[in-house]
Amino acid sequence: MAEEKQNQEELNEQEELNETEAETAEAEGVAVEADDRTEENQLLDKQLKELQERLEEKENKLLRVQADFENYKRRARLDLEAAEKYRSQRIIGDLLPALDNFERALQVDPDNEQTKSLLQGMEMVHRQILEALKNEGVEQIPSVGEQFDPNLHQAVMQVEDEAYESNAVVEELQKGYKLKDRVIRPSMVKVNQ
Repeated sequence: MAEEKQNQEELNEQEELNETEAETAEAEGVAVEADDRTEENQLLDKQLKELQERLEEKENKLLRVQADFENYKRRARLDLEAAEKYRSQRIIGDLLPALDNFERALQVDPDNEQTKSLLQGMEMVHRQILEALKNEGVEQIPSVGEQFDPNLHQAVMQVEDEAYESNAVVEELQKGYKLKDRVIRPSMVKVNQ
């Protein structure tokens, strides 16, 4: 019986030792598992941060593309408005030399009734042409007596005339025209010094 008791105590000690080892192993396993979870959490946090950065980058890129598209739409609208506003510029530019020649022809002194009648018809046509140009927004640039403006006038000669101020336009050699706010052809002028 004493031997049995001793065997029983040894068994109990062995079980306690086994239980302690199991608890230690379990604690180490939990610690390893906790370390694994911490590493996994760190990895997930890192991935989350990278994804957030990529998302922010994509959002910024999208905003830039939207802004570029809005700018493109605005430029296209402005180009279309300008094209509509100045649609007749080319044909008006082509008509101006013919209009100059027409005005020179009107300056002829009639010597008989037939020439006077022809000039009256030409003057009516001239007024109609000017009216049509005016309806399109064409204006003659005022010159004589005005101060010289390099945006509106092209100085081809300088003279000294005390009747005019310094830098004033003395004579218009060729009429200048504007279409709305754009100069089609500057006036060729003589300018006082």
